[in-house]
Amino acid sequence: MIVLDVQQVCKHFGPEPVLDGVTFQVHPGERIALVGPNGCGKSTLLRIIAGKEEPDAGSAALHPSIHAGSFEQQVHLAGGRCVYDEAKSALADLVLLQREAVAVAEALAEAAEKGDRSRFGQAPDGPFRKTAPVPFFSDDVQRLATRYDHVQQELDRRDAYNLDHKVRRVLAGLGFAETGYRQPVESLSGGEQNRLMLAKLLLAEPNLMLLDEPSNHLDIDATQWLEEFLVESSAAVMVVSHDRSLLDRVATRVLELVHGTVDSYAGNFSAYWRQKQERLLVERRTYEKQQTEIAKTEEFIRRNAYGQKHAQAEDRRKKIERIEPVPLPREIAAPPMAFPAAARSGDVVVRAERLGKSFGQPLFRNVTFDIARGERWGLLGPNGCGKTTLLKCLVGLIGPGEGHATLGHGVKLGYFDQHLHELHDDMQAVDAVRPPRGSIDLQTRRNLLGRFGLSGDTQLQPVGRLSGGERCRVALARLCLADANLLLLDEPTNHLDLWARDALERALLEFDGTVLFVSHDRYFVNRVADHLLVMEPDRVRVVEGNFDTYRQMTAAQAAGRPVPPEPAAKPAATAEAPSSADAPKAKRRRRFPYRKVADLEGEIFQRETEVERLHAKLADGATHRDGDRVRRLMSRMDEQKAALATLYEHWEEAVEMNW
Repeated sequence: MIVLDVQQVCKHFGPEPVLDGVTFQVHPGERIALVGPNGCGKSTLLRIIAGKEEPDAGSAALHPSIHAGSFEQQVHLAGGRCVYDEAKSALADLVLLQREAVAVAEALAEAAEKGDRSRFGQAPDGPFRKTAPVPFFSDDVQRLATRYDHVQQELDRRDAYNLDHKVRRVLAGLGFAETGYRQPVESLSGGEQNRLMLAKLLLAEPNLMLLDEPSNHLDIDATQWLEEFLVESSAAVMVVSHDRSLLDRVATRVLELVHGTVDSYAGNFSAYWRQKQERLLVERRTYEKQQTEIAKTEEFIRRNAYGQKHAQAEDRRKKIERIEPVPLPREIAAPPMAFPAAARSGDVVVRAERLGKSFGQPLFRNVTFDIARGERWGLLGPNGCGKTTLLKCLVGLIGPGEGHATLGHGVKLGYFDQHLHELHDDMQAVDAVRPPRGSIDLQTRRNLLGRFGLSGDTQLQPVGRLSGGERCRVALARLCLADANLLLLDEPTNHLDLWARDALERALLEFDGTVLFVSHDRYFVNRVADHLLVMEPDRVRVVEGNFDTYRQMTAAQAAGRPVPPEPAAKPAATAEAPSSADAPKAKRRRRFPYRKVADLEGEIFQRETEVERLHAKLADGATHRDGDRVRRLMSRMDEQKAALATLYEHWEEAVEMNW
């Protein structure tokens, strides 16, 4: 069965099409991630599938037995109900089914109790006999019994015997505290109303879920709960999300939407990311090879059009006219983000000593740690726990209630505010990046915006008319002119697409200053952070490592396994902290067995040569006619690349430790 059949869907918003012949199918149980750069039409496509928008051409047909439900970022909740009742309203059809089961049971009992002919009826082979009754039910009783069986089977299939438990499970999973179940819907924040809309969709259990950024407004715990819910659900799912960890956990197939059409990739997001690079390499080489051949042929035609070889030239001209052009590679350009070199600061960049803050109730207490120069710290915790407050306390943007925090010698702060308050809506983007002090010429500012993916007329647009992703890029570009050696980032990935997030991660990894950030993006945290501050209900935990490290620690705790001790708080210093050059260093332990650097370089060269050879074979048009051969070549290339990744790490360790 085909759950959804999308054929040649087109949609225009202006002269250029947003969707230009989108075609794909969805089968039962598939969980599809729809990815593409900001503005490529992902939300428009979901709205067309949901029937909320009409295509200019083509069709998106659901199977007649399929019910689709969609979640969008716009809130559509009316007042008059509390949180719990609003969530339970999604189960209205099950409540009606329960009532029907009761009504049918009562009618069946009443019909059966009438006795005589209503109960036993006329025996088919003779007159009515009281002494020897023949069990022969009337048509009404048979019809009621059949309907009762059908209703009971449907109630059983949809686990409708404990609706209150289902409502509480979903509300708790999405971060609603039981104390707030009776809170009026109209008093909820926009983010809370979005979460409630998502809860209603999950409770309704449609056969096809269309989810547009479902993890927005969810903290990490709620996002992980949502992932498990979707994986365990039997429904087909189409999800648009910038949360790469969610796409890795949930997706079984990826549809890439770019230039108005879709390409399909098997597997989750990481599989897509790997396959995309490999496919791009083949597409580029195939395209370049054809362009080279065409250029050579055109040169031959130009030189011999009127000479002795004019017949050959004419023959080649006709062949060129018959050539089917290889399409341009489906490139998705990532902005080449980069932060300038940071001035050297003191060894200790941020020092917190018994830090605490309360607003009626304590948010955090007795927080003590040091951030050293060059480290990248991530700050994690559930919504409303005080992450932004702690962030601002650490760098003096607001005062703590207890203890104190100090910045080290020579520290200069660059602050990214998730609400982008420092950008004025009426100011052009090219002026919004101008630093408060100093003069930066126009061309330098335009070049800077270009480095963050904003070019042409977009640079001259008022900030208020830019999209969320464009405003975010302006704010990041502005940081480059702050001459900062400590970047303080509060949810810097909000509104950025997958390619911009990847570019920002690389820029932060290359930045030689210190970074302190808040983020719900586990993929971002995992890639960037080397230390974590985790706000838990009874403490703020310091973790040396990334999100995977923290997850392993919590899993070990839950299983009762021993957990490595947390780092001891560094003592507060009354004088300048000693230089790291003077401090004794523990000897690093090897991850790999000893090998000579020259040997490693030789093997790396051999494997890189093999990868190039495999690429050449994949670029050969004859190869593409043999699907099995393509799969074998791709498998061998995966093996070589995996081996190379390990060899590069081994080589780096050998260069550092072989002495």
